[in-house]
Amino acid sequence: MKKILKIVSSVNGAQSKSTQLADAVIEKLLAANPGSTVNVKDLAKQHYEHFHEGHLKVYRGMGEVAQEVVAKVEKVSDDTINEVMDADVIVIGVPIYNFNVPSSLKAWIDHVLRAGKTFSYATGQVEGLVKNKKIYLAVSSGAVYSEGPMQAYNFAEPYLKASLGFVGMTDVTTFWAEGCDMPGYKETALQKAIDRVAV
Repeated sequence: MKKILKIVSSVNGAQSKSTQLADAVIEKLLAANPGSTVNVKDLAKQHYEHFHEGHLKVYRGMGEVAQEVVAKVEKVSDDTINEVMDADVIVIGVPIYNFNVPSSLKAWIDHVLRAGKTFSYATGQVEGLVKNKKIYLAVSSGAVYSEGPMQAYNFAEPYLKASLGFVGMTDVTTFWAEGCDMPGYKETALQKAIDRVAV
């Protein structure tokens, strides 16, 4: 039995290919682990503030900040981190927007990456504090980014692997539904990706 955290970052609702691919991953997980639970975090509906002055001051102790700002910033970040810590498996739907992750997903990550909570420099070197998590990235894109001439524009997957790995989440598997806007690819892109899902 697993606790699964599903992160939706597409703005395209039920039509989203990244969300449909993430659902296929979760379907396989549930089949392999009967009795598992799924906690859904839809970033298109639950908006996270983008990193601002209050976050900088609260997270890094840089200057004075109103107590109500401290309370709000800490609560949202603590709740987000607790959801991550509570999960055994995290499935992230990742549509590529302009070569990178949606800004809503970047904002979520900014609430997760927090010194003393999810990483530490206590030993003089960085140590990720988020242990024993399996991560699945369900990526969709209009072009083909995993290989070929557009691979140099694939900033989404390396960014996610680096950010998640920094806090200790290094066991990452990526499934691609790509070429979703390209003739010859788009007709079968999603189904081919779903067919490749293995957990």
